[in-house]
Amino acid sequence: MSDKPFSGATALVTGGSRGIGRACCIRLARAGANVVINYRSRAEDAEQCAQLVKEAGGKPHLIAADVSDEQSVADMIAETEATFGPVELLVNNAGIFEYVTHAETTPDHWRRTLDVNLTGLYLVTWAVKESMIRRNYGRIVNIASIAGLRPRPHAIAYAVSKAGVISFTQSTGEALAKHNVRMNAVAPGLIETEILADVDPIRLDEIVAATPLPRMGTPAEIAEAVYYLLSDASSFMIGQTIVADGGRVMLP
Repeated sequence: MSDKPFSGATALVTGGSRGIGRACCIRLARAGANVVINYRSRAEDAEQCAQLVKEAGGKPHLIAADVSDEQSVADMIAETEATFGPVELLVNNAGIFEYVTHAETTPDHWRRTLDVNLTGLYLVTWAVKESMIRRNYGRIVNIASIAGLRPRPHAIAYAVSKAGVISFTQSTGEALAKHNVRMNAVAPGLIETEILADVDPIRLDEIVAATPLPRMGTPAEIAEAVYYLLSDASSFMIGQTIVADGGRVMLP
């Protein structure tokens, strides 16, 4: 098997400038893909990611776009196609997380979280799916979370959005399967990324201690799961969610 199975393929990673998104960009670059790195506002982080993609052997292209805005998404896809061609590999990673109580779960917080984490995923997928259907080829991986599988009383909107991602993956995965467009998801547990900055360190220590593999995961480990689902190694998988959490979700 080639060590660059995605040579020349067009890959789009939303929220690609940091964390899991950045790791996915690097992994796809190592596999030979041309990588579009979507970000919303962190231009410096995006530039750093582009350099890492180059070092990994890929061709990067940066696009600032808000995935929760339909016109912004349409412009992003048009620019992607003009630069590298139609999207063949899509990683829906863009998301926001806020560690808040139920009292702090305001309508604005609720709408903002679902607009990015769930509606954004829908908008980007819908913007590329017709092209994938016409070409009878597409691979899509959505980044969910074990928050969509377990109660999260301090992240209610986030948990609901990620449960929606899992359901979206199942229903849309079935709908697109006959067109050779495969959609699956990865549900990470606690991963060492910037998203944890607002979480109480004591709470993080408690979670790690209660995890069968007592450590946090790394973005690179999640990127490997994403790569697997994009690759032909997972050719008989549709609508599935791989849980990568050190065993956390098995516990009562």
